Amino acid sequence: MKLKLLVIRTPDMQRLVDFYMLLGFSFDYHKHGNSPYHYSATVDGTVIEVYPLAKSQVEADIDLRLGFELDDFDKAILLLKEAEAQFISEPVQTDFGFLAVVVDPDGRKLELYRK
Repeated sequence: MKLKLLVIRTPDMQRLVDFYMLLGFSFDYHKHGNSPYHYSATVDGTVIEVYPLAKSQVEADIDLRLGFELDDFDKAILLLKEAEAQFISEPVQTDFGFLAVVVDPDGRKLELYRK
């Protein structure tokens, strides 16, 4: 089994995309079919898309927790600190690897792993 698609919905697409670009994501802005314009990045064969909130949503789902192994962990941590991102855990060695936990602009917790 392989994860092929992950859709993240947000009230502010540009703010969220700018944040994820600090981690090394490279997004395209497009639409297909009847979908709204959205951002899309492909990472290791998985498509990660940032969409506006669905009509039935009033806020982003902040219970979703994501984990990313970063190609340039140290650079991403530096960029996040410069952007004054909220860190739940500074970089530390754990049983699961060397990682930090940050909060994205919508309030989702992200586990960031050193490759």
